[in-house]
Order: sequence, then structure tokens, then C-alpha cells
Amino acid sequence: MTDADTLADLRTAADYQFGADAGEALFPPDAPLTVRRSSGGRPRQVIDGDVDDTPGSSEGDRLVSYGTDGRFTLGLAGGKRIADAFPEPRHRMVVGEESEPFVREGRNAFAKFVTAADDGIRPGDEVLVVDKSGAIFGVGRAELSGAEAEQLGSGVAVKTRDGNPADGD
Repeated sequence: MTDADTLADLRTAADYQFGADAGEALFPPDAPLTVRRSSGGRPRQVIDGDVDDTPGSSEGDRLVSYGTDGRFTLGLAGGKRIADAFPEPRHRMVVGEESEPFVREGRNAFAKFVTAADDGIRPGDEVLVVDKSGAIFGVGRAELSGAEAEQLGSGVAVKTRDGNPADGD
């Protein structure tokens, strides 16, 4: 199977997981993308740009990893593409400014700092952690539903996978 065929299949999976047009947003047909595969040939990661896989070469930005369960885990670059493709509040948990530096370092976002969340978020969904203006701090897996994250005063709301370091860090 060619990378073009694989990307077409991955676009369909992204549409299923994130909603219509997510596949086109994550994997634009005209953009250079690299599909990294397992030793068995299964797609494992999609990287933004043409990447030379030789040791010591420069890395592109990871858009997504594709799990054996058929679900994507977002990289920060993929999260930015999802944010651009879907209007607020879709796929977002909004946290207060006191939580920002911790999430940027890749630490978890706690429910007591969540000020708003997409009501469609379910535990296990891939989400964007943002501030009230929509700036992305990180991406990760929701541990609570959107409604629970807004209402509960304790517990982990998002297990952050990838933080977005502030400029100058």
C-alpha cells in the first residue's frame, strides 16, 4: 500500500474520530507528509513534511500517532490543525492562567482549573488544552467528560501528552 492510499484511509479514520473534515485538516492532500511504519508495515506516525529517516537527520513535527486500537493520539502540530479546522469549543478544555505554565511543561490539567469545556468531550477523547483566548497550551487525553471537568473541583481533567513551550523558553 502506498503512502497516498494509507493517507486516504487515515483521513477516513480522522473524520470518524474527530468529525467531518478532520482528515483533510490533519492530512491535506497537497501537503508533504511522511508516514512512519511499524516493522510489519502498519502506519504508526504521520509527520509534517518530508523527513529523512536517517539517524541524526532533522525531525518534522509529529501530527499524530496511530494506535493499534485504530485511534489517533495528537501531537502538538496535529492539535493546532484540529484547532484551525473546528470552531471553539469543539475538542477544547479551557484552563485558567494559573495552570498554563504547568500544562506547557507537559503536566496534567486539573479539573479545578477548567473554566469551560466542550460538552461533547468524553473520557478517553483527544483534546486541546487552551486558554480563554484559544491559545493552545497542550494536547492530551481527557480523563473526564467536558461537563464533569467544568463541575468537579478535583482530579485530573486531561493527561497532557505534549506541552507547548512559551516563546523564549
